[in-house]
Amino acid sequence: MDKQTDNQSPAESGLPPLNQLYFYLTEGCNLACRHCWLAPRFDPDGDKCPVLPLELFSTAIREAKPLGLTGVKLTGGEPLLHPGIMEILDITRQQELDFTMETNGLLCTPEIAAAIALQKDPFVSVSLDGADDRTHDTIRGLEGAFAKATRALGQLAATGLRPQVIMSIMRSNVDQVEKVITLAEDLGAASMKFNIIQPTGRGEAVREGAAGLPLDKLIRLGRQVEGEMADKTGLKLYFDYPAAFHPLKHFTAAEDGCGVCSILSILGVLPNGAYALCGIGSHVEELVFGKAGHDPLAELWKKNPVLNQLRAGLPDRLTGICGDCLMKHQCLGACIAQNHYSSGSLWAPYWFCEQADAMGLFPASRHSFSFK
Repeated sequence: MDKQTDNQSPAESGLPPLNQLYFYLTEGCNLACRHCWLAPRFDPDGDKCPVLPLELFSTAIREAKPLGLTGVKLTGGEPLLHPGIMEILDITRQQELDFTMETNGLLCTPEIAAAIALQKDPFVSVSLDGADDRTHDTIRGLEGAFAKATRALGQLAATGLRPQVIMSIMRSNVDQVEKVITLAEDLGAASMKFNIIQPTGRGEAVREGAAGLPLDKLIRLGRQVEGEMADKTGLKLYFDYPAAFHPLKHFTAAEDGCGVCSILSILGVLPNGAYALCGIGSHVEELVFGKAGHDPLAELWKKNPVLNQLRAGLPDRLTGICGDCLMKHQCLGACIAQNHYSSGSLWAPYWFCEQADAMGLFPASRHSFSFK
């Protein structure tokens, strides 16, 4: 191993810090959401699919700490399906790591909610895709999902946490946006994030088919959410379209985990222990970099060619509308993993911006040529 890596911090060696690990704890999920970008296997009881071994979870954290690790995000599949979830919560608490979790809420209990509340700076998002059980359960693929998700929000709020609600937007629920905002506020949430369906995994069929909302309507809805709807609620509202579409005030006020992707300071850990750019490694083999417990993380973080390409090339090597965008230093291509999945290139433009530009919907004031 290189002596400099052993003795120097990331900053001293010229590397960006590895601030956060995204743990994809299981290959399975107890829901079958029609839009899921990861498309995990349906595993209602959590006994059919591989999960991340606890020893590899601990190994990844131990090796990441000298590289600058300050936080973890637990996601899935469904993270609460992991049979060792309470042990995992003990580890993250003892290691004093900033804590983020994304969950569908079905398996949340008062005990789990209390363990989450003990974490350092806990932030929990619960998915809620409708204001009633019929809408949410149809999208999520399981009867009773709505009742359990709303119960989870109540359990988390009872501990003193104020969770975030995530709503994925499509034709079947777009008319319930304001009702879900009201419901989230009533359930004790602090914020809401509105996700655009990504053309990855099962989301490809939704995005390109009749269930997806057209780009012009998504852009219009985003402006309504961040404008008039935000003025009517005490919740912080965030619409997850690219940086070029947000008002400038967003970049001074964004919080609650709603900024742009910190692609240069994160790494994913897949259920088999593999290190990857993020969960996209489940679909794209070339974005898997090694394995916890086998490949030293310090060496991977320093020498992996994909990571070094990104460090050297972002944002100047971005092409198309992303290369021309004034927000590219803030946005960094929106989602490099999605761009690679769609085109096979790390430098390809983000699909949303590319389509918006072709349709004449990309904000003219964010084009670099408008200032030449």
